[in-house]
Amino acid sequence: MRTILTFLFLALFNFGFGQEKFEVAAVEKFQKELNTEFADAKTSPLTAEDLAIFKSLDFYPINEKFFVTAKFIRTEDEKPFEMKTSTDRKPMYVKYGEAHFVIDGKPFQLNIYQNIELSKKEEYKDYLFLPFSDLTSGKESYIGGKYIDLKTPTTDTIAIDFNTSYNPLCAYNHKYSCPKVPLENDLKIEIKAGVKKFHD
Repeated sequence: MRTILTFLFLALFNFGFGQEKFEVAAVEKFQKELNTEFADAKTSPLTAEDLAIFKSLDFYPINEKFFVTAKFIRTEDEKPFEMKTSTDRKPMYVKYGEAHFVIDGKPFQLNIYQNIELSKKEEYKDYLFLPFSDLTSGKESYIGGKYIDLKTPTTDTIAIDFNTSYNPLCAYNHKYSCPKVPLENDLKIEIKAGVKKFHD
């Protein structure tokens, strides 16, 4: 079971994709759907012990500051690479582009990736993967960083809502195999948004 692909988790959810502007209701919907799936034994990544006492994930307060409209730079001619995971699995990804944005007057950059195998599936052909870590990682947030689901942009901007960032499945259950956040996607800022760490 430890080689269960993280992207299978995506099939269970319909949150976080294609949000063009900040909407509190959209984030609340994301949180509600996430909690619903975690509470359902058929779809939850939780261990039996954790599921038995599960009530809700812990979220940061919704904060518009952590919704950014980033400048998107498509990176052409990138070579696919093996992304490191929490196991010996090495799925193939390619750097699809860069997101450049400003928070609190400071410029930041994140690389956005595309899963090669996933992109071959019709329902995920527009899916992009944004893993990141920040100064809350290992403190209030999961030590392994978090993920955001994005869709291929049609313009030179891309909306990133950190309020919809979620933990890798490995944060809940070691049976999963999760991509590790590349070092270049470590942000030197506290992103107090999205899901907090599961256990203290």
